[in-house]
Amino acid sequence: MDKTLELINLSQQGDARARERLVIENTGLIWSVVRKFNGRGYELDDLFQIGAIGLLKCIEKFDPGFGVKFSTYAVPMILGEIRRFIRDDGMIKVARPLKEMAVKAKYAHEAFVTQTGKAPTIAELAATLDVDAEELVLAMESSFDVESLDSVIYKNDGNPVPLIEKIEQTSLKTESLADILALKEVVLQLDAKERQVIIMRYFQDKTQSEVAKAIGVSQVQVSRIEKRALSAMRKNLF
Repeated sequence: MDKTLELINLSQQGDARARERLVIENTGLIWSVVRKFNGRGYELDDLFQIGAIGLLKCIEKFDPGFGVKFSTYAVPMILGEIRRFIRDDGMIKVARPLKEMAVKAKYAHEAFVTQTGKAPTIAELAATLDVDAEELVLAMESSFDVESLDSVIYKNDGNPVPLIEKIEQTSLKTESLADILALKEVVLQLDAKERQVIIMRYFQDKTQSEVAKAIGVSQVQVSRIEKRALSAMRKNLF
């Protein structure tokens, strides 16, 4: 048996030493996730502790039957644990240097448009400010106003819509690579039937009726499978 799987098995049986060793051996993995949140106004050591909690949950829930490596399974759960902490902690804290860079970027953007008649690319703006492009993107994102997911926006016809519904409709288009990888992993954790339904519904844009016909079940059954799969995905992501 693979040494990691052996340690996971022992840990799930209550072996504290095996659990502690798994955490130590995966310290680098936790830090690789934690560093994605550098510059967000949180102490990285604090986020590491939160990530370690996520890893412990992974150890508790991991099943070799998922068909993925433990490290691959762990990344989205560690990400989710840290994001949940930041969400519950309230508005994201933005470091002062990022705030200052965001202000400079705003004025540089306006000056560029005035001079050239077109909006600058991130690379052009970064060159103007003599900063790293990735750091500039982080600064610009940090300047966005934070909205409550319960706040109300309006459609063109004037009907109110909760912001969270709008986010759900567009999230796949705006997720970062890490989020896409996390989504892929939670889909892989579904059973074969759930995975097939999710792929056909959300990646092949098929209706429930079309899915039902393709896999030979009723539309009601497809609806139930879809709801069960989405519930499992939300739990593993968040």
